[in-house]
Amino acid sequence: MRPLICGLLALALVGCSEDGEDHLQPVELVDPLPSEPAHRPEPLPPPPNEDPLVRRERSIMGTVFQVTTYGMDEERAGPLLERALDEIERLEDVLSEWRDTSEISRINAAAGGEPVTVGPDTLAVVRAGLEVSRVSDGAFDLSWAALRGLYTFQAGEERVPPIEDVRARLAFVDWHQIQVEGSTVRLGRAGMAIGTGGIGKGYALDRAGDVLREGGAESYMLFGGGQVQVHGLRGDRPWRVGIQHPRDPASYIGFLEATDGSISTSGDYEHAFRDAEGQHWHHIIDLGTGLPARRSMQVTLLAERGLYADAFSTAAFVLGPEAALEMIANAPFPMEAVIIGPDLRVHMTPGTREHLVMRVELDENGRLPGETEFQGWRRPASPIAESGGAH
Repeated sequence: MRPLICGLLALALVGCSEDGEDHLQPVELVDPLPSEPAHRPEPLPPPPNEDPLVRRERSIMGTVFQVTTYGMDEERAGPLLERALDEIERLEDVLSEWRDTSEISRINAAAGGEPVTVGPDTLAVVRAGLEVSRVSDGAFDLSWAALRGLYTFQAGEERVPPIEDVRARLAFVDWHQIQVEGSTVRLGRAGMAIGTGGIGKGYALDRAGDVLREGGAESYMLFGGGQVQVHGLRGDRPWRVGIQHPRDPASYIGFLEATDGSISTSGDYEHAFRDAEGQHWHHIIDLGTGLPARRSMQVTLLAERGLYADAFSTAAFVLGPEAALEMIANAPFPMEAVIIGPDLRVHMTPGTREHLVMRVELDENGRLPGETEFQGWRRPASPIAESGGAH
């Protein structure tokens, strides 16, 4: 059975350090339950003697979106940034499966029945999701949402389902049965559901970027839903996006430099815990087994559009380094990636070295320094509940 995914992760928050680098700060930004509060980032101040950045942020889609321009004054940039956030907020009404009136919810409610007519935004997201599903041979599957609710990773509410419940739900995960014709979308079987958590937020960043460029912004950085999107130069240099060490959240192994594109990171260390037997559970599920994917520790991927960055970073994580690099090499558009295997060995696409500045030295086998076991895994205070099925 091909690997698929349930639940999506990436982290990052851009701040500006005193040495002029744009770092990522870890923050929990996985597709939350509606009752889960948004985690507010704490951006670092801009470096001295440099034109100030203008920044706005807003809680949308269950997370924090932050938009930042460089080289525009407050009077021009402020209203433009608010318009970009307004566009993201509009898309929440269209794409959120948590809203009963959204087009995604209407598609899910009609699973197995008649096609649902949708607008251009939903069509763009579904078509892109199908493209990623095809290129990754199902390592990303837009219909993963049939498994929503089986696992719970929130602190104090950890729950691992019986494997037979997971396997029963796998029958409803099949991207081949997502049918797009004209302006309609249909799910082929009752019980199927699509989830846009790993792709819809990236599309929202793309649309917000359109608003900024149309408004005259020549340099900006967008953050939301676990990925960063950059455009233009930050003064006389590219924007810099840090890559966290997968077993040492306080340190960075290096940073990518980019003037255009979206960068997303998927890892096994956020929304993760160890049970009483020492088993490591995290939220990126390989549906070949119904268990957390084990072939990677972390993937950081750069794609031209946010619509693809998060989905492909998750697909690469599930596939593991060798298969992921083959997928990227055969993709219909360019991508770059830094993939860290379970042994801390670093794998890269051929062009990545040109944009990557390492902060640590690899050993003779290409491995990061440090231990493969992370000592800071959360352990539930009470026994893990077993779920009898999806909620």
